[in-house]
Amino acid sequence: MAADVPIYPALKKRSGRGFRGYPAATIAFYGPDNVRASKVAVGIVPAEGAEPREMRRWTTTLGDIRRDPVIGDEIIDFIRRNGAETVVMSDGILGCPHEEGIDYPDGQPCPQCPFWEHRDRFTHDPIT
Repeated sequence: MAADVPIYPALKKRSGRGFRGYPAATIAFYGPDNVRASKVAVGIVPAEGAEPREMRRWTTTLGDIRRDPVIGDEIIDFIRRNGAETVVMSDGILGCPHEEGIDYPDGQPCPQCPFWEHRDRFTHDPIT
């Protein structure tokens, strides 16, 4: 992620505290490329090995969602309302914001995000 992109300071601070128990909030950013995040997904995991019991997504078509203070406040409120003890946040963008099987056919690359075709979503390196 670019150094000039502020990630909601209160969330950055909470995620830096390490594991504090369950429920845990997971925060992941997605975008059309590895520079601009256009979607954030926040899940509340109630216990080890459990599926998220609550999930909320925010999107934007303008700018980088990581710079939006209103969305940052909404995320903090969502986490507080769900009683999360731990916050885990991705350091960067974890792939395309579109959902396979919903926004485009299963097994196909996203036609709106050619950057991610043949790329590792964690390292952003080409997959050969």
